[in-house]
Amino acid sequence: METETATNWLTDAEQCAWRTYLDVNRLLTYQLEKDLQPFGLTNNDYEILVNLSEAPDRRLRMSDLAAATLQSKSRLSHQITRMENAGLVRRENCESDRRGLYAVLTEQGMETMQKVAPHHVDSVRKHFIDLLSPEALDGLRQSLKPIAEQLRGLRGKP
Repeated sequence: METETATNWLTDAEQCAWRTYLDVNRLLTYQLEKDLQPFGLTNNDYEILVNLSEAPDRRLRMSDLAAATLQSKSRLSHQITRMENAGLVRRENCESDRRGLYAVLTEQGMETMQKVAPHHVDSVRKHFIDLLSPEALDGLRQSLKPIAEQLRGLRGKP
């Protein structure tokens, strides 16, 4: 016999906090994407460029890049193909694992990153950072940190 448990519905304050978070997440993502459009980039493109620009030798295994960007390997492969066609990245074989591939940031990709990064930072400042006091930013970081840690721990689990 199944045991029924009562749903622990959100309080009005919890519902308001949750919906405000969802609203900010959608609106901020939309605005940052819009601000990248003049450069011909999406948020996903920019995230890949950032990850590769910060990686040793500006390259990452495709599987590691997929994990870092929370994309399926198939979706990442399609995106890397598009970015290859734009000259931003290239694929290289992995010598230690014949089946493995690296995504590598090209010189054009690095130049694009250097050109776009200041505009992206300005956008992040304008639409997020500068709207909050240093104390509010610290409180937000502290509030979100346990959520991020728990969700990172759940990655890859059913």
